[in-house]
Amino acid sequence: MSIRIEDAVGVHMRALGLHMQRSEILAANLANEDTPGFQARDLDFASEMRRHDAVPRFGESSHAQLQYRVASQPSQDGNTVELSVEQAAFSKSASDFQTSLTFLNMKFRGLKQAIEGR
Repeated sequence: MSIRIEDAVGVHMRALGLHMQRSEILAANLANEDTPGFQARDLDFASEMRRHDAVPRFGESSHAQLQYRVASQPSQDGNTVELSVEQAAFSKSASDFQTSLTFLNMKFRGLKQAIEGR
């Protein structure tokens, strides 16, 4: 009997990929804090998870739809990056990434035990 890895790891694989994409986007926002005219972007994690009902296969690329962040206090040069907002979002994203990674580890540990017959 064969096991499809996509079925075994479930939604956690997609969540991990989205967390990685979001971390890259937020890191770019932070790196461009002083760039005139830079528009901060983000993705809506929940809507992206709903948008991809089917878990993509390994090797497939699935890019999230980015949204521009509306600054509560935009700067004079048109930059919409707010350091505290971006740092908080990055911290939460890192925590969520770790949670998804923990779930994947648990899934793989369970699969390993099943293969070993425990």
